[in-house]
Amino acid sequence: MTVKPHEKNLRSQQERVLCDDGSYTLYSKEFEEPYHSTKDGALHESLEKHVKPALFLKEDQIVLTILDICFGLGYNSFATLSYIKEKNLDMKIHILSAEFDEDLVHSLDNFEYPAYFDEIRHIIKAVSEDLYYEDEQFKIEILIGDAREIIGGLTPNNKIDIVYQDPFSPTHNPLLWTREWFTDIRELCRDDAILTTYSTAAAVRLGLYENGFHIFIHRAEKIRFSTIASLQMLSDIEYVDMELKRGRNPDAQSMKDKDYLL
Repeated sequence: MTVKPHEKNLRSQQERVLCDDGSYTLYSKEFEEPYHSTKDGALHESLEKHVKPALFLKEDQIVLTILDICFGLGYNSFATLSYIKEKNLDMKIHILSAEFDEDLVHSLDNFEYPAYFDEIRHIIKAVSEDLYYEDEQFKIEILIGDAREIIGGLTPNNKIDIVYQDPFSPTHNPLLWTREWFTDIRELCRDDAILTTYSTAAAVRLGLYENGFHIFIHRAEKIRFSTIASLQMLSDIEYVDMELKRGRNPDAQSMKDKDYLL
């Protein structure tokens, strides 16, 4: 697959940014945007848009496999473990995460994380050093390389319960938001899998819908609304009728690989 290249020489030129919730993120000059919404906050965004809704919807399952796209600074994965420990949840978690920047992951032991992660500092250190961690309750595997190739290379045996769809934005990283990308994701998912994402774009929601996902709006305190996609209908959550949306806007389309490949 040939993709329009980013300026990889800018990859190491990342600037630390203080978010409104007091946590730190990085600004990527390569992708020209921060890793997290500085308004919502790195930690707050991870907890409210991904971890809390996902674990609430899967509260009856004690063994979960999570696909974290992409690992980046690790907030989604680390917030998941910290939240489980904080709430003393009886869950065993296996996290698979694709990440293209190996040097970034190796630097995370020195990153200034919020105190919320203090109890898992040993896990952060292990992941930073080995790209891997495992104990009786938690397992994290960082898969280094192009996410499209990594996800396409996983077998259906890697049945996913939860997907954190959290790459750089569709504008700056479109190939991780296309209909074909979500097809690859869908093939790895269990029939009751859910996907969380900050994106509320119609093109993204259509790509998910065209792969069999039902679309819902997630709202939380002090944060902008986001999207939950589920392969099964959910109750007590705001549903988005995509057929109605498409009927009202027949020109709306999902993103396609062919529009972003050289």
